[in-house]
Amino acid sequence: MGYVLRGGDLKNDHRASSMPSSHSKLLTLPTILTLARVASIPFLVATFYMDGWQGTAVTTCIFTAAAITDWLDGYIARKMKLKSSFGAFLDPVADKLMVAATLILLCTRPLKVAALAQAPWLLIIPSITIIGREITMSALREWAASQGSKVLEAVAVNNLGKWKTATQMTALTILLATRDCSHGGPAILAGSGVFLLYIAAGLAIWSFVVYMRKMWKVLLR
Repeated sequence: MGYVLRGGDLKNDHRASSMPSSHSKLLTLPTILTLARVASIPFLVATFYMDGWQGTAVTTCIFTAAAITDWLDGYIARKMKLKSSFGAFLDPVADKLMVAATLILLCTRPLKVAALAQAPWLLIIPSITIIGREITMSALREWAASQGSKVLEAVAVNNLGKWKTATQMTALTILLATRDCSHGGPAILAGSGVFLLYIAAGLAIWSFVVYMRKMWKVLLR
């Protein structure tokens, strides 16, 4: 009888020791960085509607930090072998939330630049394109995951998608940094931000077409 109790104790001890291990795999350093990116979105929204250069500076810093952690969490996960299924799921969700929130904010409050304030629709067109593409790709990848590894590989992130992300992040950083400037120099910089956003929208459409063609070829085999 005593042996049975000891066996039960051993099993309980084993379960207790395994719980921290699974917990640590869930909350890895890359995942914590990703969660911090999601948590920063309310602060981005709050500071965006602050008047003056202080609000602009803080908003830009928050977005820049989020963009850096977007690269950093993936780098740490690869180098330290801290990849997890939860992190792989959460990372693109955090990216899309941050980008969508920033695009919506910029569309709801026109740039205070003389050359661009007269045409607020300039930001709406690429914003709808990028957000629509991201929603569609998320649904497509979710469906591809249920169809097998070959279909999922066809819609895996490629270099074109990475270029789209880099251009998009650069454009949004510029637009956030110059949103309340009214003199000549920043107007040119803000214009370059709008130009880069259109390039990002073009790359978003291009990469989507490439993904669809690759997936279609796999499905026809």
